[in-house]
Amino acid sequence: MTKPVFRFAPSPNGRLHLGHAYSALLNADFARLHQGRFLLRIEDIDITRCRPEFETAIYDDLAWLGLHWEAPVRRQSEHFGDYHAAFLRLKGRGGVYPCFCTRRDIAETIACRAAESGQDWSRDPDGAPLYPGTCRDMPTDEADRRIAAGEPHAWRLDMAALEKLVPGPHRFQTFDREGRVDIVTVQPWRWSDAVIVRKETPTSYHLSVIVDDALQGVTHVVRGQDLEAATDLHVLLQVLLDLPTPLYHHHGLVLDPTGDKLAKSRQSQSLAELRAEGVTPQAIWRRLGLDPQPTPST
Repeated sequence: MTKPVFRFAPSPNGRLHLGHAYSALLNADFARLHQGRFLLRIEDIDITRCRPEFETAIYDDLAWLGLHWEAPVRRQSEHFGDYHAAFLRLKGRGGVYPCFCTRRDIAETIACRAAESGQDWSRDPDGAPLYPGTCRDMPTDEADRRIAAGEPHAWRLDMAALEKLVPGPHRFQTFDREGRVDIVTVQPWRWSDAVIVRKETPTSYHLSVIVDDALQGVTHVVRGQDLEAATDLHVLLQVLLDLPTPLYHHHGLVLDPTGDKLAKSRQSQSLAELRAEGVTPQAIWRRLGLDPQPTPST
């Protein structure tokens, strides 16, 4: 049988904190339990925020924790061609359309419609207002003209079209530490017309992550509960692109004293700062409820 494949995929846009450590160590622990492989992937598609020094720090922090991973490490910024090819497949199936709306345009449209209806606008699982579909029915010749003129634009999934193209229901399997497996039916339509290729980069997290998981043969995805809703959209993309769907485990989040999840944007204490205070890797493992164990080496 093929070995199970796990991966930890951080973004080098800041220093790792205990939340990242938990996800990395949990992936490594699952790989050990399943006698599988452990991969590290650098998700650096956001070339405006990702920095080489943060990538170097990722390697240093994970090595300090006692983790080992296979080489070479896949860096997303080196594989934009793979994501563009996947996007062209989606486009060829009629599943996307160009959107020229700015955030301000969307906010103003939503405010007008909310005022007319007297109701709050619906939101997607990330808490963002659902896109009102402004560009969905734009004539093709007008869209082509605006793209040729160099107008900034993104590409959105046409969820109404996709519901007819691949109506579902679509499902994925979850797994836990005890080996229990459950089946979950996804609800991708609650995302509305999600952005799949962004203005700044020729891809998005949703597209690049499912392409990478398929190309790297990832069989088990272990990630935080904050990404659980995104799995609905990822499964839909896997169906559209004829890609395998891994098993998923969505783990609990590490919270700060106020009950909020740790985040780079809130300057949560980094692993480097903990290390400078004299905290040991073994203490980090135990603090996160795990026993220090060697990761599979290849």
